[in-house]
Amino acid sequence: MSDTSHTSHTSHTLQVPRTPLSVLNIGADLFADALQAQDVAVTRVAWRPPAGDQLALRHALADAAVDEANKVAVERMLSAQPVLIDVRPAHEVIPALQKYTLLHAGPPIQWERMCGPMRGAVIGACLYEGWAKDEDEAVSLATAGVLTFAPCHHYNAVGPMAGITSPSMPLLIVEDKTHGNHTYATLNEGLGKVLRYGAFSAEVLDRLRWMGDVLGPALGRALRSIGGMGGMDIRAIMAQALQMGDECHNRNKAATSLFVRQIGPALVETGSTRAETASVLRFIAGNDHFHLNPSMAAAKAITLAGANVPKSSVVVTMARNGVDFGIRVSGLGDRWFVGPAQYIQGLYFAGFGQDDANPDIGDSAITETSGVGAFAMAAAPAIVQFIGGTPADALRYTREMYAITVTSNPLFGLPSLNFQGTPTGIDIRQVCRLNMPPVINTGIAHRLPGVGQVGAGVVYPPMECFEEAITALANTL
Repeated sequence: MSDTSHTSHTSHTLQVPRTPLSVLNIGADLFADALQAQDVAVTRVAWRPPAGDQLALRHALADAAVDEANKVAVERMLSAQPVLIDVRPAHEVIPALQKYTLLHAGPPIQWERMCGPMRGAVIGACLYEGWAKDEDEAVSLATAGVLTFAPCHHYNAVGPMAGITSPSMPLLIVEDKTHGNHTYATLNEGLGKVLRYGAFSAEVLDRLRWMGDVLGPALGRALRSIGGMGGMDIRAIMAQALQMGDECHNRNKAATSLFVRQIGPALVETGSTRAETASVLRFIAGNDHFHLNPSMAAAKAITLAGANVPKSSVVVTMARNGVDFGIRVSGLGDRWFVGPAQYIQGLYFAGFGQDDANPDIGDSAITETSGVGAFAMAAAPAIVQFIGGTPADALRYTREMYAITVTSNPLFGLPSLNFQGTPTGIDIRQVCRLNMPPVINTGIAHRLPGVGQVGAGVVYPPMECFEEAITALANTL
């Protein structure tokens, strides 16, 4: 009798719980996506491991002296009182800005590495100043090393997009009445084909000359005439604009209107001719972005007040030149920490797409550095029609930034958040701990000079800047 052995196989059936599953997914979205495809409720937690050198990060987080230094830095920022007092030619207020010298946006860069929009703006500035008679001659000046380039920030100035500033251009002069600092910004040209996007056609140059000959002097006279009243309080205009739907970076409708209301009478009283005054008022009223530049100069005054506090981990500069993104930190002096400028995610104008875009460019991220701009998008839900997303996203961007900032600014209250102040004082320690870079909203420049703005959206700095800065800070403790 043969012995037949049988292997017993037990079948196990997965028992599905009768109550609905509710899953918490931490980190990668792979599992959450698979569960959601099966109609399982998933709560996603956007956790990422800390960034940078972990020993340096722990050292900086544990040092109470950093916390104390940060209190000093943000107290200085909150107490700054930026007031617009005058408009003067750039060479009068920045003596180093003489023939063949140009200031630019972002961290240091030379002609060989400049992007298309910045090169176009350099050419335009050479033509505007009379240093060259045509494009080829301007390029020759640049390639031969005749031109000297320096960041606007090195002279307490800021410039949107390419940020090119030449000696004859009129500059807004902002005085911090608390700390005595002076900061500067060019006048806003409007939208379309403009120098800051690299355009240098006859139309662009004619507008620049009118701004230098008419607009700048008219604004200067008007501002000096109200100097007895202390000048124009830009911080107050920004605070009010935040309660009227602006965020003071990419939406400036309310701030521009408030600016016109305040300066209008003085323009009329000090105007050379009726026609000239009308042209100035018409230009400002027709440019909803006009107040971006006063806001930038004010934001620079606010952040400058918090600079150079030993051991502080507060960011006082964020700037982009279209190739590099750079930050500077209060406790680390004038040293730049640089990474590659990123591409912007947003909405493109008809006929343009991502292949047309230049990487992030401009000094206008000084607004976010000071606590407005994207940090205040909760005040400006309508901006999503310009940069993309939903009103809920605008609220989310602001709420997220409280996690990486030292304090909030009670002067910049946000109605949609029960008048909570804007998140202020970016802390590189928290950026690295949470692996969460600050959010910036911005215009998208075409990669070729002269085409202009092709869209707007949201961008984040490269984490390399903050990782290098946290290591440098830890080495000072």
